[in-house]
Amino acid sequence: MSTTYTFIKNTEDGRKVEVIGAAICLNGVEEAYALVPLEEHPNRQAIKRVMPNATHMAGRLPFTLYEAGAVHSALMAAKQDFDPSPKAVMERLRLAVIEKARMEGIE
Repeated sequence: MSTTYTFIKNTEDGRKVEVIGAAICLNGVEEAYALVPLEEHPNRQAIKRVMPNATHMAGRLPFTLYEAGAVHSALMAAKQDFDPSPKAVMERLRLAVIEKARMEGIE
């Protein structure tokens, strides 16, 4: 199975934001694995001052509702592709541990 690449946007300084497999990436470097609604973000007021149209965040990347929809669709498509190889299973396990730690407030 091949890794999917979904272009989302370019940042103001020209860097590419894309979904690569199950990761949201900035210039090809993993930034986040999930979208966070802006209402749940601890710095939502500062983010709204800088980008009033932002509705979601992924790491330090703000997204409008339209962009967040594209990211969400790409992440869901990546999760539906199932690679049974040991390397892919280990990667899914690694991501699950990271997500569990994030949900428990460890990260």
